[in-house]
Amino acid sequence: MQQDIRNVAIIAHVDHGKTTLVDNMLKQSGSVKDVKNLTERVMDSNDQEKERGITILAKCTSIEWNDLRINIVDTPGHADFGGEVERILSMVDGVVLLVDAAEGPMPQTKFVLTKALKLGLKPIVLINKIDRQDARVDEVLDEILELFIVLDATSEQLDFPVIYASGRSGWAVKDLEDERKDLAPLFETIASYIPSPYVQDDPAFRMLVTMREYNSYLGRVLTGRIMSGSVKCNQQVKVLNTESKLMENSKVTKILAFRGLEKVSLDYAYAGDIISIAGFEKASVTDTICDPSVEEALFALPIDPPTLSITVSVNDSPLAGTEGSKLTSSMIGERLAKEMENNVAITITQNESKEAFEVAGRGELQLGVLIESMRREGFELSISRPKVLFVTQDGQKLEPAEEIQVDVDDEFVGVVMQSMAQRKAEMVDTRASGGGKTRITFHGPSRGLIGYHSQFLSETRGTGLMNRSFLGYRPYYGKISGRRNGVLISNDQGEATAYDLFNLLDRGKMCISPGQKVYAGMIVGEHNRENDLEVNVLKGKKLSNVRAAGKDEAIRLPPPTPMTLEWSMSYIQDDERVEVTPHSIRLRKEYLDPNERKKRSRSSE
Repeated sequence: MQQDIRNVAIIAHVDHGKTTLVDNMLKQSGSVKDVKNLTERVMDSNDQEKERGITILAKCTSIEWNDLRINIVDTPGHADFGGEVERILSMVDGVVLLVDAAEGPMPQTKFVLTKALKLGLKPIVLINKIDRQDARVDEVLDEILELFIVLDATSEQLDFPVIYASGRSGWAVKDLEDERKDLAPLFETIASYIPSPYVQDDPAFRMLVTMREYNSYLGRVLTGRIMSGSVKCNQQVKVLNTESKLMENSKVTKILAFRGLEKVSLDYAYAGDIISIAGFEKASVTDTICDPSVEEALFALPIDPPTLSITVSVNDSPLAGTEGSKLTSSMIGERLAKEMENNVAITITQNESKEAFEVAGRGELQLGVLIESMRREGFELSISRPKVLFVTQDGQKLEPAEEIQVDVDDEFVGVVMQSMAQRKAEMVDTRASGGGKTRITFHGPSRGLIGYHSQFLSETRGTGLMNRSFLGYRPYYGKISGRRNGVLISNDQGEATAYDLFNLLDRGKMCISPGQKVYAGMIVGEHNRENDLEVNVLKGKKLSNVRAAGKDEAIRLPPPTPMTLEWSMSYIQDDERVEVTPHSIRLRKEYLDPNERKKRSRSSE
C-alpha cells in the first residue's frame, strides 16, 4: 500500500462549480506559486471550455497537503464526453460527488455516478453553492441518498461523508454550524476516507492506459496509473491489448508526473501514482504497458461505441476559399486523423470517393466541438445532418436512447409533453421542483431529439432547462416526423437587399441580414409552409427619376435567426448541408442546381 498518495476524481453535472472548486484547492494547498496571476477556471485550458463553461477533456493535477499528495482528476460533466469519464474512473480509488445545493442531482451526475459505484469506488458527497439564496440543502441531500439507493449502492457506499461548501468562496465545512474559513475539512475527509492506492504484490511493472494525447515532440503520450512495480526512463517494456496479445515492444523515453499545473519530468515512478509516459507508436487506451516478463493484461473497461455520426466534406459552394485557408480533402483528412490520436471516443472513416469523411461520436455537442475547433484553425467544411448509428443484436434492430430531464414552468408542461410524445419519448417521472416549476423525466430515442432543443426553448419562452444522458440501446422506435416547415432558397448570387428581405417577411422568417453574400441554392430563411420556395433577395427597389421627399419609409427588419453551429447542424434535413468557414455559418441545399434537386426528389420517391 502506498501511504502517501490519494487518487480521487471529482464528478459533477455541467455548471455545478467543479472546476472553480479545483481552482481554490490548488491555491490553498500551495501547489501553485503564482496565485495572483492564476486565471479563473484554470483547469479549463481549452478556449471552448472557457467559452462554453464546460469541461471537455479530462485533466489531471495534484496537490500537496500535510505530506500527502492528492492526485485529482477533473472529469467532463457532459454525457457526450462520457468516453473520457468511464476510463478515468479506473485510475482512482474514490470520488468527490459535487452537487448544486439548489438544482440537486442531474442526469449527467447520475451517468457518472453509476460508473463510479459499479467500480466499487468510495464516494464523498459535497453539496456546493450552499450560500445561494435558493439553496435547499436538506432536500438535495435526501435526493442524493435516494439516487444512491436507486443505483444499487452498497451499504459501505451509502455510508458516505457529507461536506457543505462554496467552491467560489473557497470554504468547506462538515457541519452547517462550523466556521467557514477554508477547504481544510475537504482535504481531511479525502485523507481519512479515500483509501491509499492498492498495489499488486508482483514487483513487475504494469500500467493500464486510460488517456491518450499526441505531442509533436514526444509522439504518443499515454496516461494511466501504475498498478504494480516501478518504471524508469529507457526501460524496455511491451504493450498487451485487452486479449493479452502483444502489440509492440518499446522503450520508455519520457516519464511525466502531474505536479500542480505542470507536468514534471521524472527518472523513476512507483506503483500507485498517476503518470504519463512516451515512446510508443501503437499503444492506446485500454492497453497494458508492462515488463517483458508479464504475460497477462490488466482488466480494462471497453470503450463505448459512438452513437451519432456526421459527414464532413470539402466546401464546394460558390463562396469557397474566400475566408479559409485549409480547403482540400487531404488537409481535412490529416486534421481528423490527428483528432483520432487525441480522442479515442471518435471514429473516422473515409468514403469511396476519398472526398468525404464520416465522423462518429457520442453526441451533437462532441461533434460540434470538433467542427468548431477546425473552423477556428482556418478550415472550410461542408457538414451533413447528424444521424444515429443503429446496431443489430439477435436479429433485432436497436437504436441509441437517452434519458431527458426537463425543468419547465408549470404553464409549459402540456406543450413540452406533447412535443416529446411526437418524438416517441415516454414520460417516466414528474414532480414539482418548487417556484412554480415542474421537473419531468423522459426516456426516448436520440434520433427524435436531433434539432429539438431550439424548439424546446421557443415552447418554454427561453425559461426551460433540458439535460440529456445516454441510456443505452433500445428496440427501434419507428418513424419519427422531422422538421415540418420548408425553407426559402436563394435563386441567384449576389448581396441580399433590405427591400427584398422586407417583402419576403410574409413568406417566412429570415436567417440572413441585408448586405450578406448569398448564392443560388443557399437557404436564406424558413418558409411558413411545408414546401421549399425559391426566392429572389437581390433585385432591390426600382428607382425613378422623380422622388418625393419622405416618400420612402425606413425599412425595419426583425433580427434574423441566430446561426450557431449546433443549431444549424440539428436544423437541416437530409438533403441540406451546413457550410462552415472561419467567419461564417451558412445553410444550403446539397445540390445547388434546382433541376438537379427536382431530379433527386423524383428518384427518391
